[in-house]
Amino acid sequence: MPESKHMRADAYLFATGHTRSRQRARELIEAGIVTIDGRRVAKPSEQVDAALAHDVVILQVERYVSRGGLKLEAALRHFNIDVSGMMAVDIGASTGGFTDCLLQHGAARVIALDSGSGQLAGSLRADPRVFCIEKFNARRLCEGDTGPIPSGTKADIVTMDVSFISQTYIIPGLKNILRDKGYFISLIKPQFEAGWVAVGRRGIVRDKKYHLSAIKKVVECAGLSGFGCLGVIRSPIAGGEGNIEYLAAFMLGGNYAPPDDITLKNLISNGQNADTATSGGDFT
Repeated sequence: MPESKHMRADAYLFATGHTRSRQRARELIEAGIVTIDGRRVAKPSEQVDAALAHDVVILQVERYVSRGGLKLEAALRHFNIDVSGMMAVDIGASTGGFTDCLLQHGAARVIALDSGSGQLAGSLRADPRVFCIEKFNARRLCEGDTGPIPSGTKADIVTMDVSFISQTYIIPGLKNILRDKGYFISLIKPQFEAGWVAVGRRGIVRDKKYHLSAIKKVVECAGLSGFGCLGVIRSPIAGGEGNIEYLAAFMLGGNYAPPDDITLKNLISNGQNADTATSGGDFT
């Protein structure tokens, strides 16, 4: 029998050529769609004996270049937003999950904007419908600086998925690139909105009160920036390290009242979407 050689499951998937990167392996495992020898892999750090041959199965055909596309898809469906023929701006595009989702749902053009570089999937970079803007800090929008974004651009929809910065530093500037009655979909990540005091072991925000404050922070900022809130839902997929995330939909100039605290508490505690929940629940 060969000598045992254990390694993390995400590292094993990448090393054996089942995924294009270790990060992608981690995402697939966290989505719960990877089995090894017929048993679902529960977490990326699970140990696998690399000295043995294993039957690895990814249970679901990937629809998007990253699982972020599944998150945005859930919001588009829930809020009944049809992006067919729309011009979109995707802030924090990264690999391009949101961008891919927008295109597959019929968007005519997507400006994929990110502060980093070299992350957008090659298939999207080569797509003539995608205009890739890299090394652009979206905070500049608040100063009226749209950088390489074509002058006079007014998108029909803006999507945002950013990390290591609060969206409140970006939202006030969205009116410079979004038309009146245009949509804004925000992926709210409590670990980047509630402050470091809220982040526990392994970077996870577990205290419900910080989830509430994170959602309210983004919703209130959007309201002060001229957006009406269509509602908030829980993301169908957890974020990095297992953090629960939320998707909020807004309309610039829309006359919609934000969800109240009871509604948001129901969302956080019980998963009841914040545009349909009506009664309070246990919240400590």
